[in-house]
Amino acid sequence: MGCCESSFLRGHDSDHKINHNGNNNNNNSSSRLPQPSNGPAQPSYGTDSLGAAAGGVPYFSEFSLAELKAATNNFSSDFIVSESGEKAPNVVYKGRLQNDTNRRWIAIKKFAKLAWPNPKQFADEAWGVGKLRHKRLANLIGYCCDGDERLLVAEYMPNDTLAKHLFHWENQTIEWAMRLRVALFIAEALDYCSSEGRPLYHDLNAYRVLFDENGDPRLSCFGLMKNSRDGKSYSTNLAYTPPEYLRNGRVTPESVIFSFGTVLLDLLSGKHIPPSHALDMIRGKNILLLMDSHLEGNFSTEEATVVFDLASRCLQYEPRERPNTKDLVATLAPLQNKSDVPSYVMLGIPKHEEGPPTPQHPLSPMGDACSRMDLTAIHQILVMTHYKDDEGTNELSFQEWTQQMRDMLEARKRGDVAFRDKDFKTAIECYSQFIDVGTMVSPTVYARRSLCHLLCDQPDAALRDAMQAQCVYPDWSTAFYMQAVALAKLDMQKDAADMLNEAAALEEKKQRGGKGS
Repeated sequence: MGCCESSFLRGHDSDHKINHNGNNNNNNSSSRLPQPSNGPAQPSYGTDSLGAAAGGVPYFSEFSLAELKAATNNFSSDFIVSESGEKAPNVVYKGRLQNDTNRRWIAIKKFAKLAWPNPKQFADEAWGVGKLRHKRLANLIGYCCDGDERLLVAEYMPNDTLAKHLFHWENQTIEWAMRLRVALFIAEALDYCSSEGRPLYHDLNAYRVLFDENGDPRLSCFGLMKNSRDGKSYSTNLAYTPPEYLRNGRVTPESVIFSFGTVLLDLLSGKHIPPSHALDMIRGKNILLLMDSHLEGNFSTEEATVVFDLASRCLQYEPRERPNTKDLVATLAPLQNKSDVPSYVMLGIPKHEEGPPTPQHPLSPMGDACSRMDLTAIHQILVMTHYKDDEGTNELSFQEWTQQMRDMLEARKRGDVAFRDKDFKTAIECYSQFIDVGTMVSPTVYARRSLCHLLCDQPDAALRDAMQAQCVYPDWSTAFYMQAVALAKLDMQKDAADMLNEAAALEEKKQRGGKGS
């Protein structure tokens, strides 16, 4: 790809589309399920879900135990993400599949021995849940049935649970608009599952609501599985269970609505209040006493009253008096505000940035750092490399060694010091003085200034500098690597992947003794 043909100049090409065919090349998967749509069009809340951001949700498939062991370093305790750690009856791990070119994290739920004695029952139930695909779910992407082992594999949600953000927060509590978004998104997830013939959800609570890489709330797919032979559909305190479950031990669609009501109480109060206690406040219409004091009054009393009344309807003793999932969505949708504010902003978490997929060729340390979007590692490599790649790019006559030349080299020297000391704004100024004189060209200076622009959140300028470095030194892999990072920052993942592959191919060519860098 020549520097004058950069995708930055072409804009977002029509071929920059997401492939929804999945990337799981599991040899054990003899068949794939068709991928249903995400349901009716939804308003956009910042970045789209994982399905759109990272190459689509993989098709549901069976995994081998060896694959899942490799993904979790043999189920190392370092990979446990369960709230209760190893003490949880069914431990959840995070891991990375070795053959996944997107390097996507997954969540693996490992059931206790003999929790599902019938392997066919477990497989059938997993396949049933695995058919579901929606942006409001942490989707189930596979399972493993090997001897006594029973495991489920789902999309990994990296930003903790609603319980963590509501009950155990450190820096900031969840603002009111985000709480309304959580309520709607979970209601939409339940409505989708109900419309697909899976209306039962076991033990719905704040620990089942997870936040994805963009901060959007998702409903864990694990609660959609019928519980195993222990018969327990509610692991929480009995004070939070639907009254009919206490009578007959059965979960019904109306039971799920009751549990949703307890989640609404959590969102209103910021505490895990037993429904019986909250009902006293509900009967007395004492909404302000119920509200989370950490909101410091930053909420609409009118909106809170609507949620308060909806919670009251969900918690009715008689199941037939509770609303259905469509009622939940219809009530909560009009309350949404700040629709243009991404969830990660309201949660106060860093913006997720997707790196380009792993290239086909082996990567050098520079290539590996760029594929991981690790700007700190790239900086260290450029500092250590210094200017050895500039040899042969300049041939200066004796007449050109003027005072202007000495001033230009002094500007570059000041830029190098600032670059080494991570004063990136000063480095940009000094390198710009060097470049503007125009007597001497340096691909390294362009690469360094490109990184400075990236670290100052200026990906457009970073891409231009990386392209200029390629113009000066057409076969320099570093120029291609820097373009790959800039393109990824600009959300042009396909072009970033192409650049990463070209850079890796140039390095491989050099290692084989060909020309290039």
